[in-house]
Amino acid sequence: MGEVSDTTGVTDAGGGVRLRPMTVEDLPAALDLEQALFPEDAWTEGMFRDELSHPSRHYVVAESGDRVVGYAGLRSVPPEGDVQTMAVARPLWGRGIGRALLTVLLDRAEREGVTHVFLEVRDDNPRAQKLYADFGFIRIGVRRGYYNGADAIVMRRTARPGQGSGEEGNP
Repeated sequence: MGEVSDTTGVTDAGGGVRLRPMTVEDLPAALDLEQALFPEDAWTEGMFRDELSHPSRHYVVAESGDRVVGYAGLRSVPPEGDVQTMAVARPLWGRGIGRALLTVLLDRAEREGVTHVFLEVRDDNPRAQKLYADFGFIRIGVRRGYYNGADAIVMRRTARPGQGSGEEGNP
């Protein structure tokens, strides 16, 4: 689950959800999710457009029917990378969509030679923290006041050669 095909750019994430590369046409739906999930820290259209314009970025969306229900983005500058953002529509939480999105990002990072992937996660978001820990991310620091009303936990995942993006964890 989770690998976006190199030939079609689309993969079945299960449960009627498909993953594919994000395009500018997906921005209205992504912005709606941003406002619903992160009202105090929502990205702007300009931020998304800027991200999509960089060759070092890789963004994917999760679709159910003709509706975008999630998205995630990776900044890849080997040997380091960053999970820039990730979101899944609240009614679909717990169905593996976040796991599929993260798998796609980590697979892409591995193919590009990224061995250290970083991210920030709100300290008041235990669901996301658990997901990242399941993929081998460990807490390495805190950024006080990074988000409106919350600190950021800084996490890192260090890949071993040939590790892939499963749940093998850190050495």
